[in-house]
Amino acid sequence: MNTFEPKIISSLKNYSKKKLIDDLVAGLIVAIIALPLSIALAIASGVGPEKGLYTAIVAGFVIALFGGSNVNISGPTAAFATIVAGIVANEGIEGLVIATVMAGILLIIFGICRIGSLIKYIPHTITVGFTSGIAVTIIIGQLKDFFGLSGGGAIETIEKLEMVVKNFSTFSLPSFIVGAVALVILIIWPKISKKIPGSLIVVLLGAVVVNVFSLKVNTIGDLYQISSSLPMPSLPTISVEKVLHLLPDAFTIAILAAIESLLSCVVSDGMIGDKHNSNTELIAQGLGNVCSGLFGGIPATGAIARTAANVKNGGRSPVAGIFHAIVLLLILVVLMPYAAWIPMPIIAAILLMVAYNMSEWRHFLDICKTSHITDIIVLVVTFLFTVIFDLVVAIAVGLALSLVFYLAKKIFSAKTKKN
Repeated sequence: MNTFEPKIISSLKNYSKKKLIDDLVAGLIVAIIALPLSIALAIASGVGPEKGLYTAIVAGFVIALFGGSNVNISGPTAAFATIVAGIVANEGIEGLVIATVMAGILLIIFGICRIGSLIKYIPHTITVGFTSGIAVTIIIGQLKDFFGLSGGGAIETIEKLEMVVKNFSTFSLPSFIVGAVALVILIIWPKISKKIPGSLIVVLLGAVVVNVFSLKVNTIGDLYQISSSLPMPSLPTISVEKVLHLLPDAFTIAILAAIESLLSCVVSDGMIGDKHNSNTELIAQGLGNVCSGLFGGIPATGAIARTAANVKNGGRSPVAGIFHAIVLLLILVVLMPYAAWIPMPIIAAILLMVAYNMSEWRHFLDICKTSHITDIIVLVVTFLFTVIFDLVVAIAVGLALSLVFYLAKKIFSAKTKKN
């Protein structure tokens, strides 16, 4: 298998009108799903809501065009929210652009060096640990808007939790009711319809109710300046000092993007009986992140839920991913100003559901019940370090612990054989 061989080349051979229609329908549905998620994830990342759409449009288009999977859909995902928020708070938007572009370059290098096949050797306990940890950090980060609390400025997860406890006296009943009703709808909606995303329903319903009844609930427009302008390229001021300072963040983004994207590819392969090219996918993810950073977006990766929706709705070639990006571009230009009406508790409810769905809590408990003590230690330590510190520290400590336990096991096994 070649290092760089975009799937679109082979998928367009024997391409038919029926396949085109199926791809366009799937792309349209995925775009509708991606719209509220992209806005919510951008806000959770500490940037303007339009930057989530920039990411889904630019990175989604580039990765679909050059990717190693027929059906992978890429864009902003929850895994990056806390990392990006920390970079923005400490280094500003310019720092985020540099880190995102650097991460893209690292991903391209990973692909060229054929590291794609090695990613699968990262211990499963580490990926479950930091995924569950990220879910908890997202939940804690949304409590302020869900309960309508005052205050802000906290960056670290523990600081956010302390702020929630300290300011809980500013609890807003209208905000809580709006958020709670939205959460209930999101939970029960899949039983009503699997075609129309519940997130779109609560966004539309919440915007209408809050504005018609003039409820005292913060909206996106109250907190952010909305822009419907097209994403335009912009070069940050780069220095050796900045590059070295942001390298750990860029490396974390690259590793996480590689793991999540290839995991998404593996899942979709099983759904359609296909086989992706992991190194091509890494190169495409790198190109997508470089372009996303330069065009004002945030880090992107393969999104498992959106990819699954693409497959279930008939998408079978990269054309679906390309069309999903085009639809989002049209929505950005035409409908983005109305995003100002969306209530913040609705955004919080959507992200709470995203966090729950990605938490893997059942898998977490299963590992704790059935696995060896060393695996449990790696899992729990990675989880706690993700919540208390950050993902960089968590992955480093998790890998170090795994290596120590692996070497200890080898040494013990060798001594046992001698005896």
